Amino acid sequence: MSYTVEKIASNKVKLTFTETAEAFAEAMQKAYLKNRSRINVPGFRKGKAPRKLIENMYGEAVFYDDAFELVAQPAYDEAIKADGLNPVDRPEVDIQQIGSGQELKFTIEVFVKPDITLGDYKGVEVQKNLKPITEEAINARIDTDVERASTTQDVTDRAIENGDIVNLNYAGTVDGVAFEGGTAENQSLTIGSNMFIPGFEEQMVGMQIGEEKDLTVKFPEQYHAEELAGKDAVFHVKVNGIQEKVKPALDDDFAADVSEFDTFEAYKQNIKETLEKNEADRAEAELEDALVQKVVDAADCDIPDAMIQDEITTMLREMEMRMAYQGLRFEDYLKYTGQTMDQLREQYKGEATNRVKTQLVLEAVAKAEGIEPTDEDNEATIADQAQRMGREVGEFKASLSEGQLEYLRETAGIKKTIDFLKANAQITEKGQEKAEEKPAMKAAKKAKKEEKAEDAENK
Repeated sequence: MSYTVEKIASNKVKLTFTETAEAFAEAMQKAYLKNRSRINVPGFRKGKAPRKLIENMYGEAVFYDDAFELVAQPAYDEAIKADGLNPVDRPEVDIQQIGSGQELKFTIEVFVKPDITLGDYKGVEVQKNLKPITEEAINARIDTDVERASTTQDVTDRAIENGDIVNLNYAGTVDGVAFEGGTAENQSLTIGSNMFIPGFEEQMVGMQIGEEKDLTVKFPEQYHAEELAGKDAVFHVKVNGIQEKVKPALDDDFAADVSEFDTFEAYKQNIKETLEKNEADRAEAELEDALVQKVVDAADCDIPDAMIQDEITTMLREMEMRMAYQGLRFEDYLKYTGQTMDQLREQYKGEATNRVKTQLVLEAVAKAEGIEPTDEDNEATIADQAQRMGREVGEFKASLSEGQLEYLRETAGIKKTIDFLKANAQITEKGQEKAEEKPAMKAAKKAKKEEKAEDAENK
């Protein structure tokens, strides 16, 4: 088998194959042996009819499909491997010559990973927006623990106030007629939580235990029960009981109850440090996204539609899995949103295109710079993933399939490539006048100056 490879576009190749008549004759014989038991020939038991007789009755083309497959598939696979091609779609086959006693000639056109024309990926200017941790943010985090540690106590000597927890009965009517879901007894409601219809909770403020009252409210125009949307309603309510929250004092005992720290100051300092770390991680992730996006936008490539459609399929599968985890069916989501699958795929096309291009550009940068993850990089990625999943590293690694290990190796390569981009970027922290140059950037500039000086001497 001989073949040639021709690049007919930045993302498509054409392979032209020629097989000898003798090799095709062998394939025809194998096709006959494979199919003879399925072909009826009068006077012969199935599988016993001579090949010549079958070809006389049905024509030798009856064996062409299988014979061609026997020759073409191995030839295509070998050519793809030998020339380092990366097909991303089903090949288009064109048989130009086929038949006994002559060479088999055919072409295969297939979309492959496109060529990437990289733009500037060194010296890219990006800003790191690191927000300061305010006292308000720290107090808000403390308030979360306060809520968890709060208790309740019965109130008997005053009326309802905002923030109280009220036990009540209620019966609602619209135009004097009760409606489904509008009646309940011994319901618990925190006044000010806005869990009920607007105006309901506000009108309960000032009511006493045992008091009954009619509350006039209006259902929102956009309401889940369409028959009630925008309607005026009257709720007859009775207060059965009142409780108030008792918040703990912000002292050392509180800190010991809600954390591993013995003093309130140590507890508060830990919250501050945790918030600072979370903010640093957020700012770093935002910086990386912005940097990578700039590098991606500066690059040029012609992405085959098959790669984009495959990515859309992956994204929708991820979406379906998340919904299943929450007990939702994908079909119900489409029904509730009034979307078709085609509309949803079109909606995700832009994001899918960017995800594919990002992957291709990062691969191109890694290739251009010879970036390869080391064994240490791979092990660090595995350890990081194990920690995220709360598993022991050795046990986690032993449970991984080869496909999962390959995915983590790719993840390590992407991280190393992004680290390279950051090391060669000009990063300005918000509020700084001038970007802090990385050592790699300083070295690159120095080399460039020396190169210019050498050129000047040569001239």
